[in-house]
Amino acid sequence: MTSRLFVFKTISKFAAEKLWASCMDLLPIVVVIAFFQLVVIRQPLPNFVEVAVGSLLVVVGLSLFVQGLEMALFPIGESLAQALARKGSLLWILLFSFLLGFSTTIAEPALIAIARESGEIAAKSGLISAEEAVIASYALGLRISVALSVGIAILIGTLRIIRGWPIHYLIIGGYVMVMVMTMFAPAEIIGIAYDAGGVTTSTVTVPLVAALGVGLASIIRGRNPLVDGFGLIAFASLLPMVFVMGYGILIFK
Repeated sequence: MTSRLFVFKTISKFAAEKLWASCMDLLPIVVVIAFFQLVVIRQPLPNFVEVAVGSLLVVVGLSLFVQGLEMALFPIGESLAQALARKGSLLWILLFSFLLGFSTTIAEPALIAIARESGEIAAKSGLISAEEAVIASYALGLRISVALSVGIAILIGTLRIIRGWPIHYLIIGGYVMVMVMTMFAPAEIIGIAYDAGGVTTSTVTVPLVAALGVGLASIIRGRNPLVDGFGLIAFASLLPMVFVMGYGILIFK
């Protein structure tokens, strides 16, 4: 009984610490919303009970998500990268990098949402047919374009870590490509393309990709995890802009 009580107290203390940390992370958002609601708008929150329950669910969900990252996604990404690096096969490392970027992006909830929303807006604007199948096809094409671009971006970033290439040359060259594509892409796709770079680097993609970079830089001789391990996310948010603008050229022109 004493051991069970000790385990219960330990788990309760751990859960309370995680919940408190999530509350502190969300506190600035709560303060901003409360200030504008009470001082500027000067009205009570509508559906206060639903908002309170929803906020509680957000705190619990954020706590579980952060703990899941620490326990699963980060260790998995690092261990896989290190195991592949020990095998010494460049082909397997690059293939894993591409497939990791593609698979995590195609499943990214934020990308699924914005692709669907983009298809519906394009249909309302008369750019594509309003048929459900056409909207779904447009959204799927957008998701695949972004996923391919992230896969290639992670592959290039992994090759940079292995070869020791300076990151700033690749980033500058990438944004030059973005500016060139902007001059030729249809206006209807440019905003979506710029947003695509942000939605790809979200809850699913970032932990695994960051862990991949740190894991590789930790195991490869002569690489510094702090200097060489980070930067993959920058590639993952850059290349989708180019690919989505290319997709828009194909679809709208």
